[in-house]
Amino acid sequence: MTNPFDLTGRVAVVTGANTGIGQGIALALAAAGADIAAVGRSAATETVEKARALGRKAEIISADLSTIEPVGRVVDEAVEKLGGLDILVNNAGIIRRNDSLDFTEEDWDAVVDTNLKSVFFLCQAAGKHMAAQGRGKIINIASMLTFQGGIRVPSYTASKSGIGGLTKILANEWAAQGINVNAIAPGYIATNNTAALQADPDRNRSIMERIPAARWGSPEDMGGAAVFLASSASDYVQGHILAVDGGWLAR
Repeated sequence: MTNPFDLTGRVAVVTGANTGIGQGIALALAAAGADIAAVGRSAATETVEKARALGRKAEIISADLSTIEPVGRVVDEAVEKLGGLDILVNNAGIIRRNDSLDFTEEDWDAVVDTNLKSVFFLCQAAGKHMAAQGRGKIINIASMLTFQGGIRVPSYTASKSGIGGLTKILANEWAAQGINVNAIAPGYIATNNTAALQADPDRNRSIMERIPAARWGSPEDMGGAAVFLASSASDYVQGHILAVDGGWLAR
């Protein structure tokens, strides 16, 4: 019986693949058979080495996604270096924290440009390639703040709420062309982006008390969801935001 989760022969572009959630997803896709284009400002050397150790092809693509300038080149380089583009994971993102009364335009624009604007235009660039070949999988990384407001992160909340809507509209437009567009909403994951929360005893305690699984998630916890949404197992899943949150939203 054919394994519906097998990604052998597929090429996956993963942004922000050098560490954290992006690295966890890239290596899970590689373990399932995909070749990896690891995209980011910092060279994802460790990720590429680990993917190659799994027997996959893997290449670094240098790109600063704080602007849309590199999006077309990312797609072109992936196709040139690895022979195609079947899967796009939009993971790269930033966060800025401050009270909403004091939040600056600079911090607003930096976060929204990276987390939402560049994601749309990279989806567009990849979508053109995928539409031409009649298939493709796009996975956006959403957040608990796609569903909730949070505190002291107005631009991040706005950007991740936007990711939820963007995922749905692209699914509506592109499903008939064989392109699946879905999202993963991680819960509280132990990464560099959440280091400040983990180091704050009061915030850490309040977060832990809310998680039924009684632990922070790890980047590896995202892997199974990513493989599912990247594989033929999810061919009839469209516009879905899959929470991988230890039960946070169910609480």
